[in-house]
Amino acid sequence: MEKSVRNIIIAMVAVLTFSTTSFAANNSDDAIAERIKPVGQVYLASDVPVVEEPTGPRSGEQVYNTFCIACHATGAAGAPKTQNAEDWAPRIAKGMDTLKDHALNGFNAMPAKGSCMNCSDDEVIAAVEHLIKGL
Repeated sequence: MEKSVRNIIIAMVAVLTFSTTSFAANNSDDAIAERIKPVGQVYLASDVPVVEEPTGPRSGEQVYNTFCIACHATGAAGAPKTQNAEDWAPRIAKGMDTLKDHALNGFNAMPAKGSCMNCSDDEVIAAVEHLIKGL
């Protein structure tokens, strides 16, 4: 019995040794290059832009869904949550001009234009109107 266990272990070691050796021997340069290629690419300023510039004005909903939703859907960094009247009431009480100013120039943890640097002022204001719609 002891001899058969030893033979099984020796056979398993041999199988593992030969299978990994043959696997390593069959790898071509192309296969290795494919396995280690980068997941993404880096574009320099002189290269083709990764994101195309908008061709026309975006709706408030489009701007919100692209730039605003990350913080306003979750309340991250104290952002008033979407469709939460309690969060928005004190801000709305300050008036629309203040809301627009904060959206365009930043306020507390919110960066100017909510980090949408290619948004026009009108697009940012449309996003604000979308956020407070129905409150």
